Amino acid sequence: MAEKAESLNIIRKVSHWINGQIHESDSDRYGEVFDSATGEQCAEVVMANEADVNIAIQSAQDAFLRWSRTPVLKRARVMFRFKELIERDRKEIAVLLTQEHGKVLHDAHGSIQRGLEVVEFACGIPHLIKGEYSDQVGTGVDTYSMRQPMGVCVGITPFNFPAMVPLWMFPIAIACGNTFILKPSEKDPSCSLKWAELMQEAGLPAGVLNVVQGDHVAVNSLLTDPRIMAVSFVGSTPVAEHVYQTASEHGKRVQALGGAKNHLVVLPDADMDQAADALIGAAYGSAGERCMAISAVVTVGDSAEPLLEKLVPRIEALKVGPGTDNNNDMGPMITAEHRDKVRSYIDLGEEEGATLIIDGRNHGVTKSSGYFLGPTLFDYATPDMRVYKEEIFGPVLTISRVDTFDDAIKLINNHEYGNGTAIFTRDGDAAREFASGIQVGMVGINVPIPVPLAFHSFGGWRRSL
Repeated sequence: MAEKAESLNIIRKVSHWINGQIHESDSDRYGEVFDSATGEQCAEVVMANEADVNIAIQSAQDAFLRWSRTPVLKRARVMFRFKELIERDRKEIAVLLTQEHGKVLHDAHGSIQRGLEVVEFACGIPHLIKGEYSDQVGTGVDTYSMRQPMGVCVGITPFNFPAMVPLWMFPIAIACGNTFILKPSEKDPSCSLKWAELMQEAGLPAGVLNVVQGDHVAVNSLLTDPRIMAVSFVGSTPVAEHVYQTASEHGKRVQALGGAKNHLVVLPDADMDQAADALIGAAYGSAGERCMAISAVVTVGDSAEPLLEKLVPRIEALKVGPGTDNNNDMGPMITAEHRDKVRSYIDLGEEEGATLIIDGRNHGVTKSSGYFLGPTLFDYATPDMRVYKEEIFGPVLTISRVDTFDDAIKLINNHEYGNGTAIFTRDGDAAREFASGIQVGMVGINVPIPVPLAFHSFGGWRRSL
């Protein structure tokens, strides 16, 4: 019995994937990975040192010489097979996401589906990368363009979507003939290894996709190495600005997606049931830990009270608990530190004078050992309050009241972030004016989270991108 009990305490080790296999690092630095619903450590992740990063880059560079010359049809067939393998193993992957991140299982499945759509898009790469041709542009002169892969690309991904965001990056890069190094979040690193294993099973040659686990040591090594040609990043704005500046100064193409404060405008003519239902998912789904979450409602005219009448009972009815229970609507925060940070914003909102209608700090589930907060709602948030201005990245929703439609547009356009926004109204003219006049990258009309499908671009404005 003692031997059995001891075996249950074994901590799973998460390492790197380099040149088609698990890479044994000599690094002496490790990070802890927790089951966020219980607070118990479930794994430890090996933090890469500069030697590990160098080996990964060299592996990717060597593989590029072969992969870039592989016929595009063969590259597409790898993606078709990868798609089949994701569909085969999606239940296993969803459970892994729920354990390390805390997403409710149905939310985990949804995030896998959104990533899968990008893989499906990548399957069409033979058509997508066709060049252009014009004959007789001058006497006896024809012109044509060729699309060629760049080389070794890097993706640095956040903790909130450990399955979906990597799938937004490496399938397209690899299908185009590049090789790729993925640096996932150290808070939930296991899914990245699953993707590498499935890509190998799909027929991807060794070295084309590598996974380097770690923190700033790995990131800065990747950003400054001259062998890296392009970097894609998703995360907080301060880190995005560091990534963009550092990688750009070292001659790389960079796309860095930062933070957000997404507004949803409610006009008096809106269907209040529809708006309230939309807000429940948009504000509290995935525990608010997503860059497209609606975290600020702007009510116009006399729309606040009718909305609150519909919204408050829905929030109070939300079920919060472990993500393994599919009957729950919301799971835990990713770590104890992040839960405490979000809780501090609730404290701050009270100090700043916003009206606290629903207090997630008092939810019964917070007494458990997991990293839980209940859904929170503030009213009368003003533009000078930090609880309105800053990205909280948790289940905290604020309501700001304005008199006119023009006031709502001005409020949103004056914010430093411009990632996503939405309006709920029955007025077609107002909807059209909102879509054209708002200075935000992604706009929803009676759609709370305007995330485009894979065949449209994703991205915000101002400090969001």
